[in-house]
Amino acid sequence: MENKTDILIIDDEKVILDAIQKIVSLDNFSSDACLDVDEALLKLETNTYKLIISDIMMPGKDGFQLLEILRQKKIATPVIITTGFSTLENAVKALYEGAIGFIPKPFTLDELVSIVARGLEYNKIFKNKYSLKARSMDELISYVPCPPKYYRLGFDSWLNNSSEGTIKIGLTDLYLKSINSIQSLDLMKVDEAIYQGGVCAKLTDNNELVHQLLSPASGKIIEINNQLFETNNLLEKDPYFQGWIYRIIPTDIENDKTNLTPCSSDF
Repeated sequence: MENKTDILIIDDEKVILDAIQKIVSLDNFSSDACLDVDEALLKLETNTYKLIISDIMMPGKDGFQLLEILRQKKIATPVIITTGFSTLENAVKALYEGAIGFIPKPFTLDELVSIVARGLEYNKIFKNKYSLKARSMDELISYVPCPPKYYRLGFDSWLNNSSEGTIKIGLTDLYLKSINSIQSLDLMKVDEAIYQGGVCAKLTDNNELVHQLLSPASGKIIEINNQLFETNNLLEKDPYFQGWIYRIIPTDIENDKTNLTPCSSDF
C-alpha cells in the first residue's frame, strides 16, 4: 500500500533530520527521514512524496547524484537542496540540475518554512500541468514558460540581452505561481554587485513568508525597474517583459550562460 507521507528528508546528520522533521510537523506535514540516498531510493520505489529535502555531501551518493537518478527515473517530485558547504557554485549547480530551491545550513525556522511552502506549491503546479482532471484551462496551463530567447537559472530567475551590452533579469512565472501573492518586494540598489547564485531580491507573501530569489548572472546593477512599485501587480501580470527587475552590466555573460538552461528547451 502506498505511503501518504508528505515529505522525504535525506541527511547523514540525525540532528538535522530531527530538526527538519520537527519544523515541518509544526505545519502538520508528515515526513520520512533517511540517512543516505540509497535508503531514500528504496522508499521512493514504493512511496510517492510531495517534496524531497536533501543534503549534498553524504557518504555514498550525494545530493547531485540523487537529482540525476530522479531525472533518469522520471520522478518529478520537487527537490530542495540544503548543505553546510554553502557556495554560489553549489547553489547554481543545484538549480541547474533540477532542484527547485537551495537553502544553506545553518538555516532559520522561517527560511525552512518559506522554502518548504514554495516546494509544496511546485508539487501542486506540476501535478496540475499534466492532470487530466484539471478543472479549467488555467489549471491545465498552470504557468507561462520563459520566452524561447531567454535563459533561466533553475525555476527561479531569467536573463535576456538588453541594449548596449547590458542584460535584464527577472523572475519566472513558475516562481511567482509558487508564492502566495506578493505583499512586498525588497530589491538591491543601483551600483551594487550581484553574483550568479547569490540572493538578489526578497519577496514577502501574504502569509508573511520571505522568499529569496537567486540571480541568474553576475554583474553590476545599473537600473532598477521602478514601475514595479508604481503599477499594481505588474510583476505578476507581465514577469517576462514589463515586469523585469534589474538591468545589469554582466561580468562574464558567456560563462554565466553555461550554468543556465536555454528557455528554448522548454518548448
